[in-house]
Formats: sequence, structure tokens, C-alpha cells
Amino acid sequence: MENKEQKSSDKNTIKEYFQLGEVAGYFFRKKDPNRPTNFSIRSMHVINKISMTVFLLGIIYLIAKRLF
Repeated sequence: MENKEQKSSDKNTIKEYFQLGEVAGYFFRKKDPNRPTNFSIRSMHVINKISMTVFLLGIIYLIAKRLF
């Protein structure tokens, strides 16, 4: 009986699939003054932000296209 209850609690819920806290945290986090900054690191982060934005916009477009 305990295994059955444990298996049902291990399943992900719909709400867990749509949590975007980590993504939002990446875009709007505080800057650490002790973190080294140079052109390579800054450009890498800018490119990552652009690629995540384009990916999320593409997913939204595909969902909207499918619904409407």
C-alpha cells in the first residue's frame, strides 16, 4: 500500500510543468559585485537571454497557432 501512495506522489502535476521561476530568475536576478566581468562573459549572457526569449516566443507562437 505504501508503494502505491509513494508512486502517486512522485508524479508531476500540470502546475509543476508551467513553473517558470528559474527562467524569470535568470532574467531578473541581482548582479553580484564580486563576480568577474569581461566582454566574453557579458556577451555569453546576452546571447543566452536572446536565445531563451526566441525559444519562448516560438513556443507561444506554436501554441497560439494550434489553438486558433
